[in-house]
Amino acid sequence: MHDDMTMDAMMREWPATIRVVLDHGLLCVGCPVAPFHTIADAAREHDLDRASLARDLKRAIAEEDTGNG
Repeated sequence: MHDDMTMDAMMREWPATIRVVLDHGLLCVGCPVAPFHTIADAAREHDLDRASLARDLKRAIAEEDTGNG
């Protein structure tokens, strides 16, 4: 995951991030803007702490990549 990655690309690459997105109250799953919004964009639009969201997403990605997700 990198700062310029869109929400849509991230969720496609690591499906485990979908649960994190939903748990943070984001409506990115199926949203027509998700292919254009980065994590920072989504956090800003939904008034969320970007660092907290990124941390939780990275944790989900790491768990999925190691097979623990």
